[in-house]
Amino acid sequence: MKHHRLARVAEAIREAASEAILFHLRDPRIKFTTVTRAEVSADLQHAKVYVSVMGSERDQSLTLHGLKSAAGFIQSKLGDRMRTRFVPVLEFVLDEGLKNSVEVARLLNVEKAREKRDTSQETQDSGPEAGGDAEEEPPPAGDPTG
Repeated sequence: MKHHRLARVAEAIREAASEAILFHLRDPRIKFTTVTRAEVSADLQHAKVYVSVMGSERDQSLTLHGLKSAAGFIQSKLGDRMRTRFVPVLEFVLDEGLKNSVEVARLLNVEKAREKRDTSQETQDSGPEAGGDAEEEPPPAGDPTG
């Protein structure tokens, strides 16, 4: 099957799942959820829907459990929107991409601060020696520069 058709179907699944979760689900377990992407099998029988959930580990597990319970309802909404012979069976997967990107950004900031601290410490250590004499004569009393 053509790759572009799979991409279009995956995008339609992502949009339909996102719309159903945002506007139609009334499950209190499902909150602060974003559908990030969808992957479809080559035969269009199965689809993985990746979701990002803001909150603690407990909130994430509760949301995934609620989404798995509501998978049939979301599939029915998807069937209303898609005109294919089969509606894919949905599987919801927690997307760790955002969590990983936040962690990478944090590590980069820590490393940048460490380099900045090391550079400023080297500058302070070599300050008087790099400038020549450690003791300078005070300017004469009538000197306008001082």
